[in-house]
Amino acid sequence: MAILITPETKILIQGITGDFGGRHAGLSLDYGTKVVAGVTPGKGGQVFEHGAYRVPIFNSVADASRATGAMVSAIFVPPPFAADAVLECVDAGLDLAVAITEGIPIKDMVRVKRAMAGGKTRLLGPNCPGIVAPGAGEKSFGGCRIGIAPGYIHKKGRVGVVSRSGTLTYEAVYQLTVRGIGQSTSVGIGGDPVNGTTHLDVIRMFNDDPETVGIIMIGEIGGNAEAEAARWIKANCRKPVAGFIAGATAPAGRRMGHAGAIVGGAADTAAAKIAILKECGIEVAVTPSDMAEALIRAAKAKGVALS
Repeated sequence: MAILITPETKILIQGITGDFGGRHAGLSLDYGTKVVAGVTPGKGGQVFEHGAYRVPIFNSVADASRATGAMVSAIFVPPPFAADAVLECVDAGLDLAVAITEGIPIKDMVRVKRAMAGGKTRLLGPNCPGIVAPGAGEKSFGGCRIGIAPGYIHKKGRVGVVSRSGTLTYEAVYQLTVRGIGQSTSVGIGGDPVNGTTHLDVIRMFNDDPETVGIIMIGEIGGNAEAEAARWIKANCRKPVAGFIAGATAPAGRRMGHAGAIVGGAADTAAAKIAILKECGIEVAVTPSDMAEALIRAAKAKGVALS
């Protein structure tokens, strides 16, 4: 089964009247996602139209959640206002806030993390591609797509994917799908230095999910999240896990793409992380094109059928 969301999850979209938010709201509706509300302050009472779909717009997350039962939000709000959009989800008591927005100031995210401590709302992101729980229909129609990931590359199945990189998430998912291996959930956690949900959080959920039988974990230079997850996997996870670490050729001290992808010390390098993954029994893909095959090798070694 999927983690965090299911094909039945009702979602609201903050920033649905913007070009970017509206475009991806339409793609999610086309995928079969239950987009039941939009939120744009000052535009309450209007309707977002996409083909045959008509989605009511509310002035606040609390109003939208009360009226529709939505407990998950996708946030497509410009960086200066995105932190407050997350906090609005917290105040409304939502289960999950998925922050797609890139470029939120770090000081704003520190404020958000402090405000969320001990609360019920989980944050995915920011600067993430979102999360997909594939449906059982053709091209996984009828699933739940929150964010910007291409839904059609997914296939309903039993492999969990977690990644800091959006494009590498799509690559791993596509490699699995073309081999006839489906996904339970693909989760993009984002590449910012201050984020909500970590690799380890997602790995624990995949480990606890009886219908997820294998895991691909994709990381990159910077920070220690992948090492922390790898050590937990060694001690607690008996499912086959494959890993890939991006940034092997990145020069020390230079940020590469993501705000959190910067080598601050010897332990932050791709080589150091790869060594830890291998020490922890994780099958490591040498190149991005090897991610699915790495998981197939890991599954074969444990006698696990992925599909």
